Amino acid sequence: MWSPVQRVSLMSSTLFSSPSKIPVGIKAGSSNKYSKVANNTKELEDCEQANKLGAINSTLSNQSKEAFIDWARYDDSQDHFCELDDERSPAAQYVDLLLNPERYTGYKGSSAWRVWNSIYEENCFKPRSVYRPLNPLAPSRGEDDGESFYTWLEGLCLEKRVFYKLISGLHASINLHLCANYLLEETWGKPSWGPNLKEFKRRFDPVETKGEGPRRLKNLYFLYLIELRALSKVAPYFERSIVDLYTGNGEEDANTKTLLLNIFQDTKSFPMHFDEKSMFAGDKKGAKSLKEEFRLHFKNISRIMDCVGCDKCRLWGKLQTQGLGTALKILFSEKEIQKLPENSPSKGFQLTRQEIVALLNAFGRLSTSIRELQNFKVLLQHSR
Repeated sequence: MWSPVQRVSLMSSTLFSSPSKIPVGIKAGSSNKYSKVANNTKELEDCEQANKLGAINSTLSNQSKEAFIDWARYDDSQDHFCELDDERSPAAQYVDLLLNPERYTGYKGSSAWRVWNSIYEENCFKPRSVYRPLNPLAPSRGEDDGESFYTWLEGLCLEKRVFYKLISGLHASINLHLCANYLLEETWGKPSWGPNLKEFKRRFDPVETKGEGPRRLKNLYFLYLIELRALSKVAPYFERSIVDLYTGNGEEDANTKTLLLNIFQDTKSFPMHFDEKSMFAGDKKGAKSLKEEFRLHFKNISRIMDCVGCDKCRLWGKLQTQGLGTALKILFSEKEIQKLPENSPSKGFQLTRQEIVALLNAFGRLSTSIRELQNFKVLLQHSR
């Protein structure tokens, strides 16, 4: 449980441009407005900056709002690797991702660490006696920091090692986005964003991270290969003539599907990305049990993301988590995908609109992370 002090900077962090556009279900006041901590000048300034930078632009046209209602009729549901939001909930809202880019918002410190600590500690099959390297919430481990952790990790089965690497890769990707789009300065109310080399080195430099940085980046590439593999595996689902990426605009729908199929074709041109058949390959009963445990752990991570106090951070964290969950769902549904009928609705395998949007945006974020990593390599060379 987060203490009230930790939550102060997270309360009422959304600032909307027009009160009339705030959905009724999410209107709320600032319950901590007069607390002692909230009136601390320095903390209040940091809080206000984090709230401002982390706010979501919820502007939508009336045409978009009407289209979303129509889209909902085209989505089916089944077991998922993530906790999907209820689009019919009064508190649900649609946002334009282009108006809400992922970047530094001021959400940091122990509050952010508690979220990631919960993700790692509660869901990565790890005993509490084993501590992750450089974890500020763990007791000091001295010179042994990291050695016992990786000894433990190598002793796990393949599936559990993969799980940890996926979460670590996701964490690394998100950190890269923040380093690449950092708030460099803010004058006259106009923020300036760009790469922060010092922040990048703090999170990924081999010396400053005691060797952890390169491991994190290796896990980022691993995650990229996993999602690339998922895109190539799910191609048959979208290649069917019955699949229509429905928005209500027939011409745009056709163009979107053509572009999507082009992406899938490109993924097939790469060599084998990852052999998921090596996972859950033991006895059927044990494999089924482990797969379900795998799914439930990942689903719980998507719930933990709901605890993120910064709106934009939560938006992108949940989107990328859901994208990875969708990728896993695809990889473990190969037989169902192969049996899909060409001209009739599929019952064995189905993707909701949420999952499709999350899958493509998550892969886009990973691709951007790797591009930004190359940019930082150039900056490092020039700084020497």
